[in-house]
Amino acid sequence: MLVAKDIDLYYGASHILRGAHVGAERGKITCLLGRNGVGKTSLLRGVTGHTPIRRGTIEWDGNSIEKLPPHARARRGIAYVPQGRDIFGQLTVEENLETGFACLPRSEARVPDEVFELFPVLKDMLKRRGGDLSGGQQQQLAIGRALVTRPQLLVLDEPTEGIQPSIIKDIERVIRLLADRGDMAILLVEQYYEFARDLADNVAVMDRGEIVLSGPIADLAESEIRRHLTV
Repeated sequence: MLVAKDIDLYYGASHILRGAHVGAERGKITCLLGRNGVGKTSLLRGVTGHTPIRRGTIEWDGNSIEKLPPHARARRGIAYVPQGRDIFGQLTVEENLETGFACLPRSEARVPDEVFELFPVLKDMLKRRGGDLSGGQQQQLAIGRALVTRPQLLVLDEPTEGIQPSIIKDIERVIRLLADRGDMAILLVEQYYEFARDLADNVAVMDRGEIVLSGPIADLAESEIRRHLTV
């Protein structure tokens, strides 16, 4: 599915990613772990095309995509839910969801029923402005908007950040349901080991712009993972 290898990424003269690699498979959840500032978000932005990489390869379904712009990657089935959600505060919930139509053919420009089955609160709030929703509701909206694009790879940057525990459980349940369908790969960033332990099939641990541990979470020692997460 997704294979990103030897990724170097810079912000100006700052060398942020150094030979980083990550992968994701259909039906499985890969969790990218690491302390703040080690390059997790930068790696996701490189994969989705929002920040150009200097060196390396990114393959999606066997095709090289590292030179494609973000909208072209979205049309190939890659959906990105950024940190901070980036919903449109002045648009209604319904209008936010409809922005996902941009990468779809006109014949598929509708909100799938599945979005409202996974997040019933969105159906009840269709005419509410996105900026009036709570943080947890905005996160559900951001994931729902990504699902409108019918993704095959769902990329999530800290989906639980700043959200109340009850909604964290709802989001965890949805992520697991989506993976269990078997037709979607999920790559997400998280800071906390407990969330990854309960949800991930595979983990990749970052430190100073490099991947220092990776593999099935069941095969990696918890103490070794936590060593790279503590400040």
